[in-house]
Amino acid sequence: MGSVVLSLDAELAWGFHDLDDPPGDRVESSRESWLRLLELFDDFDVPATWAVVGHLMLDSCDGEHSDHPTPDGWFDPDPGTWEGRDDRWYGAELVDAVEDADADHEVASHTFSHVEFAHTSREIAAAEMRECVELAEDRGLSLDSMVFPRNYVGHRDVLAAYGLTAYRGTQPRRWYDRGVLGSASKLLGWPTGAVSPTLVTPEIDEYGLVNVPASLFLFGFEGRGRALAERATGADPMVEMATRGIDRAASEDGVFHMWLHPNNLTEERDFERMAAILEHLAAVRDRTSLAVETMGEIAADLRDDEPRPREPIGPR
Repeated sequence: MGSVVLSLDAELAWGFHDLDDPPGDRVESSRESWLRLLELFDDFDVPATWAVVGHLMLDSCDGEHSDHPTPDGWFDPDPGTWEGRDDRWYGAELVDAVEDADADHEVASHTFSHVEFAHTSREIAAAEMRECVELAEDRGLSLDSMVFPRNYVGHRDVLAAYGLTAYRGTQPRRWYDRGVLGSASKLLGWPTGAVSPTLVTPEIDEYGLVNVPASLFLFGFEGRGRALAERATGADPMVEMATRGIDRAASEDGVFHMWLHPNNLTEERDFERMAAILEHLAAVRDRTSLAVETMGEIAADLRDDEPRPREPIGPR
């Protein structure tokens, strides 16, 4: 019997602050989408791993972050105000909502300022984690899991030094993820069942961290492809894939790990997609032995809940 994991990259405007042309609709909808998703998770009693950009745990800041070793200009978009004025850059109330939800969510890390760990120095990675751990501790939280911005895995030794136990690894590439032929096969195969979602096997890496690879990005089939598939079949292809993965996890060994950003939901049909997936997940869980777990729980099961010591890097 397998498990299902849902993880979210919870970032608001920080997910795009280094881009020249950020998607305005996703930034504008991100806060409302965050709260509506929490309501859906509560409706179906589904826990998730909310990987939060650490800066969102602040309700205000000076915008300078002068003690942070990032390059000059990195924090220029930070307005240096407070949540009531610039609520795309601060999210203390949103993190409160995650903690106060009826579903037993995990609050995880998505770095402090959305730095790509595979493309930065160890000094910066350590500063990012140090900020996140301190902000979490101020809230009485202990960070166990990490979702790397844009899925660029790096500096895992830094995570281990700060006592984290798990991270979301890269989704295994299947034959239908490659080239034009694969894309065409995916378009035709998802509605018919010829293309199957991936169940992953979490493993302990050389740093003692549990790699919980992704299985399916729930908003990875959008635009024209989504419209064509829906027109041809009358169904949302991602709902079809997600329910197929949930059904596999209920009858096979392995983990079906779905992920998304709250800011992916910009239209009503996006919430309908999530409601359909969560409804199916809850129904399968209730009639089978399927487990719905957080990343931290997966790691605790695999590691026999062995605690990790924290050995901070740099000043605290």
